[in-house]
Amino acid sequence: MLLDTASLYFRAYFGVPESVKAPDGTPVNAVRGLLDFIARLVQDHHPDDLVACMDFDWRPQWRVDLIPSYKAHRVAEEAPAGSADPDEEEIPDTLSPQVPVIEDVLDALGIARIGAAGYEADDVIGTLTAQAKGPVDIVTGDRDLFQLVDDRRGIRILYPLKGVGTLQITDEALLREKYGVDGPGYADLALLRGDPSDGLPGVPGIGEKTAAKLLDSYGDLAGIMAAADDPASKVTPAQRKRLLEARPYVAVAPKVVKVATDVPVPVVDHTLPAEPADPERLEALATQWGLGGALQRLLLTLGR
Repeated sequence: MLLDTASLYFRAYFGVPESVKAPDGTPVNAVRGLLDFIARLVQDHHPDDLVACMDFDWRPQWRVDLIPSYKAHRVAEEAPAGSADPDEEEIPDTLSPQVPVIEDVLDALGIARIGAAGYEADDVIGTLTAQAKGPVDIVTGDRDLFQLVDDRRGIRILYPLKGVGTLQITDEALLREKYGVDGPGYADLALLRGDPSDGLPGVPGIGEKTAAKLLDSYGDLAGIMAAADDPASKVTPAQRKRLLEARPYVAVAPKVVKVATDVPVPVVDHTLPAEPADPERLEALATQWGLGGALQRLLLTLGR
């Protein structure tokens, strides 16, 4: 089981009241909410291995170089020119201080936490999925990862609809029913229709339904562009014009939209821990941050 950790702690932050605080008055709603999410996921799905995948760079420069609008609307503060540091993401003031606490608690629990410099959590997830020898459940509220769905390998997305108690089990049948595509086809669909939440412009005038019909007719993005170049194809004149005018975008967008599967991730033990890796550290964190019932529920679930 691979967790898109930021996606889940954002959901926890907005789903648990900010009145949930540590003894010193610091909000810990995202911390406690995430612990409850993990406990419920382990309880319901019994993974053998669990990895909390992290955004070491939420807006990699190599993606921005290809499409400058990529996540641009979410930048709170740009990194200085020439700096190796990523741009600062706009996140709620009371969430950002909770992220280091989440990291400390996961480490003390012994839950594997993996990121890679210059890459997003999506890329870490893509790489670990490519390396996996058996089935993989990916837990994320980000539809971008639907592109990894693969029934043959047992790769599916658990997409939270309400907390993590109600999950949309996303397999190829669901993708075909909702979007008319398979896993790899979802990346082409997203590229064509665009995604305002990621600053991807898409091909003007090509919405989701038109994109799905084009993919059904021509197989993939390369097939669609070949048809646009072919005067004898059945692409409509308006669609042909739009696709050909968008060729510069279409040429670079696949590298931006498709998750990387060859990220240099560290080799660590992914096994779900039955007991904390550092009980003393965990107890100190529990006391400092008032993690109480949420942490106890998770420990009880891990120990079963």
